Amino acid sequence: MAEAAGAQAPAHGPEEAPLDAGAIRSLPPNSTSKLRSMASHDHHHHHSHDHDHHHHHSHGDGGGNAAGGSWVGEDGRVWHSHDGLAPHSHEPIYSPGDFTKRAPPLASHAFTDRAFTVGIGGPVGTGKTALMLALCRFLRDKYSLAAVTNDIFTKEDGEFLVKHGALPEERIRAVETGGCPHAAIREDISINLGPLEELSNLYKADLLLCESGGDNLAANFSRELADYIIYIIDVSGGDKIPRKGGPGITQADLLVINKTDLAPAVGADLAVMERDALRMREGGPFVFAQASFYRVQVKHGVGVEDIVNHILQAWEIATGNKRR
Repeated sequence: MAEAAGAQAPAHGPEEAPLDAGAIRSLPPNSTSKLRSMASHDHHHHHSHDHDHHHHHSHGDGGGNAAGGSWVGEDGRVWHSHDGLAPHSHEPIYSPGDFTKRAPPLASHAFTDRAFTVGIGGPVGTGKTALMLALCRFLRDKYSLAAVTNDIFTKEDGEFLVKHGALPEERIRAVETGGCPHAAIREDISINLGPLEELSNLYKADLLLCESGGDNLAANFSRELADYIIYIIDVSGGDKIPRKGGPGITQADLLVINKTDLAPAVGADLAVMERDALRMREGGPFVFAQASFYRVQVKHGVGVEDIVNHILQAWEIATGNKRR
């Protein structure tokens, strides 16, 4: 079924001149209209905060509107504010990303205030919460765990984990991010850092799990929040998804292609997905999985043990296998 790692995905549309992989290019100050029109975007957030995570942002002459709206800052970028998150801007992505040039884990993270944190991201309905449940069940007997879930306007995913006994209720926190779930894992990460640090210290956690709200292929975790990043897609989106690229697919530490048991029903070719994942991730690891709620209830789910092994290998390298 698998094809060679160097195999090329079918061409779609005219060839374009290659751009530096992963390059983010800021538009000049007079390019506001272009910024407004960009649908694919990434975020660069250089934030400073004290231990309580009070963020300080410069908003330029536009000032900003705490209740919402947008304005052009002195840097020429369009900023906006909504849903209680700090004002933030979105910069366009000009390439699908490059696994070899992904941001490395922060060498300065000593795991004293916050344990090794696994960020789990991906589009809506791909199985993020089911994977969280499976990981909790697989790891909780040997490691001290805690979990934070993100939803846009509800606490449903956290309630799901509590209902199905993933961890004791007090070890699970549900965060409502508002309409920009990607901002909560990149620009204004304090909304997640606070509960993660609190849980880490309350329960001397070895590992923390942080599930993002469902978002698009351009969303990815800040390294200030996640020491290990998992991005999960599923076959129901079609076998074209891996070759679409984006930071999650190309730059996550591990890509999970989920719900492979549904491939025949939706007409997805797993060989094509494997070929394209190998090509887009340049040999970076990926796992085929069946971490749906039903599969997790019956057993751990296909691929879950492989995912756990990837996490523990990264945890051991980062922490020296030291428990808190």
